[in-house]
Amino acid sequence: MKTLFLHPPSFDGFDGGAGSRYQAKREIRSFWYPTWLAQPAALVPGSRLIDAPADGLALSDIAPLARDYDLVVLHTSSPSFPTDARVAERLKEENPRLVVGMVGAKVAVDPAGSLGASHAIDFVAREEFDYTCKEVAEGRPLETVLGLSYRTSDGRICHNDARPMIADMDALPWVSPVYKRDLTIENYFIGYLQHPYVSFYTGRGCRSKCTFCLWPQTVGGHRYRVRTPASVIEEVRWIKENLPQVKEIFFDDDTFTDFKPRVEEIARGLGKLGVTWSCNAKANVPYETLKIMKDNGLRLLLVGYESGNDQILHNIRKGLRTDIARRFTSDCRKLGVTIHGTFILGLPGETAATILETIRFAVEINPHTIQVSLAAPYPGTQLYREAVENGWLKENESLNLVNDQGVQLSPISYPHLPATEIYHAVETFYRRFYFRPRKIIELTAEMLGSWHMMKRRLREGVEFFRFLHAREA
Repeated sequence: MKTLFLHPPSFDGFDGGAGSRYQAKREIRSFWYPTWLAQPAALVPGSRLIDAPADGLALSDIAPLARDYDLVVLHTSSPSFPTDARVAERLKEENPRLVVGMVGAKVAVDPAGSLGASHAIDFVAREEFDYTCKEVAEGRPLETVLGLSYRTSDGRICHNDARPMIADMDALPWVSPVYKRDLTIENYFIGYLQHPYVSFYTGRGCRSKCTFCLWPQTVGGHRYRVRTPASVIEEVRWIKENLPQVKEIFFDDDTFTDFKPRVEEIARGLGKLGVTWSCNAKANVPYETLKIMKDNGLRLLLVGYESGNDQILHNIRKGLRTDIARRFTSDCRKLGVTIHGTFILGLPGETAATILETIRFAVEINPHTIQVSLAAPYPGTQLYREAVENGWLKENESLNLVNDQGVQLSPISYPHLPATEIYHAVETFYRRFYFRPRKIIELTAEMLGSWHMMKRRLREGVEFFRFLHAREA
C-alpha cells in the first residue's frame, strides 16, 4: 500500500513529537524530530513522512495528498487527539477508500475509545507499532496483525493479540536517512541544542519507574533494550557524511547513561569521529564516566531534576535524592559539561512551600538553562491513576492538558493547593531563576562570545517574554 506517515497539523507551534516529554506548545518555539513515525517509515518501502507542525503546513495543504495514498498513519497524543480525529475525517472526505490508522500512547492505552471517537479511524496500533505498521502496509488482513485494534466492515471493534516487544534493536533500520529524505533539518529547533541538530534513539524503554513518564508506561516498557555501540556509531558517521550541516547529535533515550560501559564505548567511538553530542541523563552519573563522555565530545546533558524536595522525589519513584543531584551537578560544572535542567510543579506532595524549595534548589545548583513543566497525568500512567483515585483529577478530564492555543495547563488540583496556584507558579519559577544578576551576566557573556548566539538568544528572549505575558493574561 502506498503509505503516508503523518504528524497532523495542530496548534500553532505544538510539539507533538516530544516523546516522553509533554506534548505542548513551548516557551520558545521548539520541535523534536518525529522519530516514532520515522522508524516505521524506514520499514515501509516507498513511504513518505510529513511533519506538518514543523513544516508549517495547514490542513488545507495536507488534505489533497490523501488522494495519492492508500494508507495514512497519524501520530496522536492525548492533548491533540480531538484535532487529529478531525484531520482523519477530512482525509477520508478527500479519499473515501483511504485506510486511516493512528499510533501513539493515547490510542495504545484506550484503543476502543479512540476507535469509537470517529468512524474515520480504521485501526489503532498498540504496544510498539513499528512492525505493526509495516504489516498493515504490506496489505495483510487486519485480523492477522498483532498489536492491532480495528473496526470491521460491519462496525464492530476487534482487538488482536498483543505484539511482543522488539528484542533485536539493531534489526530496525536507521531513521536518519528518512530525516534526510523527507524532513527539512533546519526546521527543528531546541533552545539548548546547537542548530541544526539531529536526534534519535539508541534504545527503548527506561528502567526508572517515574510515575509521570509517558512512554515507558505505555509503549516502550521498563526494560532498556539497546542497539550495539557499533550500530550507534555508524549511524552518527552516516549523519556526519550525509548531513554536513548538522552541528550536534542528541541521543533521545529516556536515560542514555544507564549502562555505563556501553555509554563509555559509544563516547570513545564518537570521539574518534570528532562530533559534538548531547543526551538525556539521570543526575547520578559518576565523575569517571562523565569525564570519558566530556573528553569525547559531550557538550550538554538534559537532566530531569523534577523537584528540590526529597519526599516528592520519593513519591514519584524517581530513585534519586537531592544530595546526589547536587554532587552530580558539581561534577558536571568541574568538567565543563553544560546542563539543561527540567523541573515539574504540581507532583504528589506539592505545597506552596515545596514549590519555593524547588525554586531555591534550582537557583543553588544553577543549570545553564531550565524548563519548568506542570504535572501532566497522561492516561496510562501511574500518576493518572493516583490522581483519579485521590480525587485530584476527575476521570476523563485528562484531555484538558493544554488550552485552545496548545499551552500546557495544570489539570491536577489539591485541597491545599489549587490548580491555578500551581499554574502561575511556573511564571514565578522562571522569573526567579532567570531574572537575577548571576544568570543575566552568564547569558550575556554567552551572547557576546558569538554573533550567532546573540541573534538566537534575542529571538528566544522575545518568544520567552511573550510566553510569560500570555500566561499572566
